[in-house]
Amino acid sequence: MKELTPTEIRDQKLYLQWGISEDEYQKINDALGRLPNFTETGLFAAMWSEHCAYKNSKPLLKQFPTTGSQILQGPGEGAGIVDIGNNQAVVFKAESHNHPTAVEPYQGAATGVGGIIRDIFSMGARPIALMDSLHFGELNDAHTKYLVDQTIAGIGDYGNCMGIPTVGGETTFDTIYQNNPVMNAMCVGLLDINDQQKGAAAGVGNAIYYVGAKTGRDGIQGAIFASTKFSDEQETQRSAVQVGDPFAEKQLMEACLELIHNHSEYLVGIQDMGAAGLISSSAEMAAKAGYGMHLNLDLVPQREEEMIPYELMLSESQERMLLCVKQGFEPAVEALFAKYESEAVKIGEVTAGDRYQLTFKGVQVADVPVHALVDEAPVYHQPSQKPQHISETKKQQYQPKIENLTKTFQAMLQQPTIAHKGAIFERYDSQVQTNTISTTQSDAAVVRIRGTQKTLAMTTDANPRYLYLDPYYGGQIAVSEAARNIVATGGIPLAITDCLNFGSPEDPESFYELEQATKGMTEACKLFDTPVISGNVSLYNESNQQPIYPTPMVGMVGLIENPAWITTIDFKKSGDLIYILGETTAELNGSELQKMQLGHVEGPLFNFDLRYEQEQQELLTQLIHAELLNSAHDLAEGGLAVGLAECVFASELGCDVKTNLTATELFAENQARFIVTIAPDKQKIFEAQVANRATLIGQVGGKRIKIATMDDVIDVDLKNTKESWKGALAWQLN
Repeated sequence: MKELTPTEIRDQKLYLQWGISEDEYQKINDALGRLPNFTETGLFAAMWSEHCAYKNSKPLLKQFPTTGSQILQGPGEGAGIVDIGNNQAVVFKAESHNHPTAVEPYQGAATGVGGIIRDIFSMGARPIALMDSLHFGELNDAHTKYLVDQTIAGIGDYGNCMGIPTVGGETTFDTIYQNNPVMNAMCVGLLDINDQQKGAAAGVGNAIYYVGAKTGRDGIQGAIFASTKFSDEQETQRSAVQVGDPFAEKQLMEACLELIHNHSEYLVGIQDMGAAGLISSSAEMAAKAGYGMHLNLDLVPQREEEMIPYELMLSESQERMLLCVKQGFEPAVEALFAKYESEAVKIGEVTAGDRYQLTFKGVQVADVPVHALVDEAPVYHQPSQKPQHISETKKQQYQPKIENLTKTFQAMLQQPTIAHKGAIFERYDSQVQTNTISTTQSDAAVVRIRGTQKTLAMTTDANPRYLYLDPYYGGQIAVSEAARNIVATGGIPLAITDCLNFGSPEDPESFYELEQATKGMTEACKLFDTPVISGNVSLYNESNQQPIYPTPMVGMVGLIENPAWITTIDFKKSGDLIYILGETTAELNGSELQKMQLGHVEGPLFNFDLRYEQEQQELLTQLIHAELLNSAHDLAEGGLAVGLAECVFASELGCDVKTNLTATELFAENQARFIVTIAPDKQKIFEAQVANRATLIGQVGGKRIKIATMDDVIDVDLKNTKESWKGALAWQLN
């Protein structure tokens, strides 16, 4: 790579290729009082990218609730922290790795997992679980099958090698993601509160340590790459994708955790080298603490020859952390990392003032105010316009044609978004660490906290089709469904992390979707008392000017304080009574049935009442705490018909159900609904507690699935139907 002079950069407008606008370039000139050199231009390009600075989304993110009595750390550090009592806390965060996964799916997905794991242990927590949220194109496309296979392999291999169970997630398929898949990874950790860390570099003369793997040329401009529109020309931009080594990360994690847990007196601060690599971690640590920093780039461990300062600073090579170490403890830190065969090299020190300075081969190659890099990126209030497909939609609900109810039911069960995901999750180790209690048998994954009666429930949810039809109510639903999954498992929702996957903020219609979705999410988070404690924004998710559906992934963690409250979806005993909590109407816009029959979704979204949703969740929690329920399952994609099938398949006990619904209403996706079962001897007390908010629809038993509607009936063999549901996705992938 040839370094241009400051005047050549100005005259050739190199900064435009790096995502810096004319106005931004002038702001940089003003901040420095001169033209920036090649390295400095690169530093600003990375730090002022959307991926690092949130310059287009910051005004919207400010509306999120981020504090609460249980919140120990909100946004601003590596991950968020929630107090769960007894000096323990749960630490969690989610990140996106969409563009890297589109270009190099194995490494893109693997390094997405590696990065989120580092965020967790940088806080002092031991990672205990991984989850994901994946959205791909349709499986009639060979390249999509390749993307699915390699993405799953990357996630599974990295987590399995690290010894961290992948306990759940979601995978959907829609043409809109054909060229821009969504890969979001979430990691959950446990922390003793006195071990909590910060990413800060304070104290003049304290040492800055580079620890972990050597720096190469992989991932250079990764943050800039993630902050630009995608096109066919970028399909081959593999240099922006990092390469992962989970074995190196395992050594790094154990060294960092030993340092934090056993030698905290050595340490001032610690941060992952994630997006934008060495520049973001070092500048953020200095700015947070209110100090300057000097780094000698000759000391940065390198695995490639003749790397220039720009490359050393912007490489996103994986398995690297930055430490601020108190003076006098340098030999002890180096010895500790040597024990784990992980490099630890002093590359600089904390300085007084606010200058961020870099030297290379005895020459100063950067000298900028650290706050200009970290805190002074411009913030934009983009124009917003309701999308044409919303403003011009016909104000009516979809009227499906169901000529054969049984065939429609069986076809629905084989849709890739609904079909059994064994072809995916069986490639993950969900039981390593031996704390996993439930994965597929409950609406949220359940992981025990050793030495206590407590368990954690965790889920990832996004409803892109709903958000496409109505981003405001869709945003409310995304949070509500996550809470519904936690509650149906017996948990109390604590907080959320998110990945906001949207199109270009410079497109008024895409920005409208982001604006309305975050508004809806904010209202739901406030009502459920689930602050947003961490997350990321992934914009510019579009290919050749075609944006993906608005896809805000909600990762939620809940606490189950009594093991007796852990609730699963499987029917437990023949003769148990089946009830539906909530109301069903023939509203099918955005539904799996509409998508299956039309190939797309359209029309106004069905009605949604956030307050009613909260009341239904509170009722379910009361029923679980009263130990009245034998099972509970929230109703989502595919409606009542699919929900009943999932309960049956989980238990291998059939059902005999009679409803006052039409055939089409069986597939309606009204929210705030649950299937619950109770023992017959609890019927009186149950019905007294639910009043008119639940309807008896049948009972458990037999080896068939029988669901009668007002105009037709499903009556199928349980075993054969389950086999076709279980095999559908694997067959389509192969």
